Amino acid sequence: MPIKVISGTALHTPTRGRLEVLENVHILVDETGRISEILPSDHPRLAEVRAHAEAQGNLTELQQGQFLLPGFVDLHIHAPQWPQLGKALDASLEVWLQKYTFPLEARYSDLAFAREVYEGLVEALLANGTTTAVYFATIHLEASLALAEICLTKGQRALVGKVAMDDTGQCPDFYRDADASTAVNETRAFIQGVRELAGCEDPLVRPVITPRFIPSCTDSLLEGLGNLAEQMDCLVQTHCSESDWESRFVQERFGASDTAVLSRFGLLRQNTILAHSNFVSDEDLTAIQHKGAAIAHCPLSNFYFANAVFPLRAALDKNVHVGLGSDISAGHSPSILDGCRHALLASRARQSGIDPRLPPDERGISGSAVSIPEAFWLATAGGGEALGLPIGKFVLGYKFDALVLDLNTPGSNVGWFPNLDTLEDLFQKLVLNATRSNIVMVWVDGAIVARSPSIHL
Repeated sequence: MPIKVISGTALHTPTRGRLEVLENVHILVDETGRISEILPSDHPRLAEVRAHAEAQGNLTELQQGQFLLPGFVDLHIHAPQWPQLGKALDASLEVWLQKYTFPLEARYSDLAFAREVYEGLVEALLANGTTTAVYFATIHLEASLALAEICLTKGQRALVGKVAMDDTGQCPDFYRDADASTAVNETRAFIQGVRELAGCEDPLVRPVITPRFIPSCTDSLLEGLGNLAEQMDCLVQTHCSESDWESRFVQERFGASDTAVLSRFGLLRQNTILAHSNFVSDEDLTAIQHKGAAIAHCPLSNFYFANAVFPLRAALDKNVHVGLGSDISAGHSPSILDGCRHALLASRARQSGIDPRLPPDERGISGSAVSIPEAFWLATAGGGEALGLPIGKFVLGYKFDALVLDLNTPGSNVGWFPNLDTLEDLFQKLVLNATRSNIVMVWVDGAIVARSPSIHL
């Protein structure tokens, strides 16, 4: 018999662009947190399954106006930047880093400060439905390990990276690794520490090798981290072709694109997460797809710092793995639902163009827009595919990472008119209008990790 049974209507996008409504189903979750069965309302074993789960106190029944969605996957978060969310976004990227961000991140040498910030961040993200988070931490080994520990304690699926950055020309003296050897050795110690902390063959929290971005790393560091990724079979994350300044810097230094340089140093690997990638070429996209790497599309922060709109449709058409990133704090919203909305807007801006002085057929790039189911797929199953993890949809064998959206919460922005709205209509309303207040219960690995105190289930 299953450990848990969740009864209600579930909405998900198991393949890109295709909404599937699982109406009045019972989702059975086993002791490993995986979905073992999905039973329709007329299944002959349903009464037996319900009775057993109810007797064990493991039956959750969604009420009228409540719907089950897969948990959200956020592929790009700067955890230490949580205190500056919504600040200093009027600066250019290089000024924002040097004047605001690096001084803040340097404070994480204080472990008590780090724990206080990270506790609040993980709780806030879980309340927003982010069941899987990919984090940049800081250069500090102990504070980075503390973030991994907090994610594990609070039950969030997470990939955590200790940042590596050693270039004296781009990193301030008060905030950088002493040298490449120190950065590589501490990254190795971090990987080992997280693996010991998380344990088991299927850990909830995993380490990820994290060169901040090419401009902040010497050749020796990039080479050392690439070798380490191979030696320890560890995932990689970094920034890639984010802005005019950053992409020009890399071209001038190496005579090649970010993608080509990362590949040269062994950092473009299966499930490498490349944040932004706004200035990638068709050749870069082909290389990313060939390696099985992925792009974290961060539409909100791109509007502030990238100077361009990411070619999302081009990446999807080349079958590149793509998911969404909030990019806290260059992105000022912690909500991946907001990320869906920003992705939709960015794709329409790319398609329609921005200069009204140009004729309509010259103003934008036709065929660039994405649909609401595609945006939601990026936030869920697409993010899972990017990481190579069985998450983001309701299918057998996948982890039960999920949330309940309740239309009846006070102040809800979602208006539902059953006589006018199909469930497909309602799905669009949920993606475009639901907020944190509508998220009343969150599961990761089949365990409840966030719950509204006023919820009735």
